[in-house]
Amino acid sequence: MAEKVTIATVARHARVSRQTVSNVLNSPHIVRQETRQRVEDAINALGYRANQAARQMRTGRSRLIAARIDPTRDGINGSVLDRFLHGLTETADAAGYRVLLYTATDDDREIATYGDLLGTYELDAFVLVGTKHGDPRTEWLADRDVPFVTFGRPWDALDAHPWVDVDGAAGTAQATRRLLDAGHRRIAFIGWPVGSGVGDDRRAGWRDALRAAGVDPTGLHRETEDGIAEGERLMHDLLDTVAPSAVVCASDSLALGALQAIRGVDPPVSVIGFDDTPVAAAIGLTSVSQPLGEAAARCVDLLTGVLDGDHETPTPVLLQPSLALRHTA
Repeated sequence: MAEKVTIATVARHARVSRQTVSNVLNSPHIVRQETRQRVEDAINALGYRANQAARQMRTGRSRLIAARIDPTRDGINGSVLDRFLHGLTETADAAGYRVLLYTATDDDREIATYGDLLGTYELDAFVLVGTKHGDPRTEWLADRDVPFVTFGRPWDALDAHPWVDVDGAAGTAQATRRLLDAGHRRIAFIGWPVGSGVGDDRRAGWRDALRAAGVDPTGLHRETEDGIAEGERLMHDLLDTVAPSAVVCASDSLALGALQAIRGVDPPVSVIGFDDTPVAAAIGLTSVSQPLGEAAARCVDLLTGVLDGDHETPTPVLLQPSLALRHTA
């Protein structure tokens, strides 16, 4: 009969202490990367499988975190969340956690789901996405001392809870400067209604970049709900009223609509989107790209810090986007 593989077996194979193996299994972020890799290699080589039930009894944790998956919309910008969740699942797995996905159509239903999940699965924590002003979800969790981190800033108070975000203003500013450098001056913006934290942030980057170049942005902005048809409608309006030579959009869906509106327009109008979705890559649309894999990894880092009992709120993380250049710009 083959010898049972235990933590002690792994420790001997990796030439580390049993406590180090335990740390790799339960709190991997506190172990040096080279040591963690040696232990993980030993675990894989020996085929070690931790007793999850015993670990849960010992630590008081289920090692299960929950994240919401949005209902399908136009099939374009939903891919952003898909990529984030893929990165979250991979990173959480490396840290010894599993991700439970749930869906909800609005905030009230999501909050109702929190209670159901907490009662059924004894979750350790949540990862929330899509933060907004006066977000009732974060308030509900905070009031009940349920651990969570968000992919998105708490727009009303930046020190309210741990968060990771991508600097949307920096992304649209970069896109706008690219167009300015190409000689454009009438650069319009199609974004979301005022009051959206993410939308306001992306619009501010465009506005500030124009003002820094001595260009007045007045009259060059249009706002709408997200969608291809909405982007096409507002692009027609811009063509009829201010005749921009270029446009920056708050999403790839809006940018795709803008591209449909400018077919046959002479001279051509340059278009830049946001999120660098697979559709943008397929049609050659220049778009602002978010580091979604890194964002997911940093969310897990913050969450493990929260769960390990750090007394101070972990420092928030603001990541920088980049510009995926293609022929539309």
